[in-house]
Amino acid sequence: MGGKKKLGLKQMERMQTKKDKEEKEKKKEKARQPRAKRVIGVISPDTKNEKNVNEVKKMNVLTPYAVASRFNIRISAAKDFLEQLEQNGAVQLVSGNHNIKIYKPVAA
Repeated sequence: MGGKKKLGLKQMERMQTKKDKEEKEKKKEKARQPRAKRVIGVISPDTKNEKNVNEVKKMNVLTPYAVASRFNIRISAAKDFLEQLEQNGAVQLVSGNHNIKIYKPVAA
């Protein structure tokens, strides 16, 4: 009854060359884009360094993710860094629970 018609030799050849061309382009595209891995620091920045403290004070809201992004460190290190800053009195805890804590810089 119905269904797909048989393709002619010329049509099959055109489809095959088009398919081969697309595959080559995909391989070239993959070969061109090697991913550069970012090295993420494990150690939190020094809380006594004025440069780090001033950088934190410029931010409106301090979350572990925001600090980790800014200093290129892990989130666990950012949490420790924020806790140390709170003990030093540079930041103040606004809100939070056991998962996430939100801080704000202390205006001095």
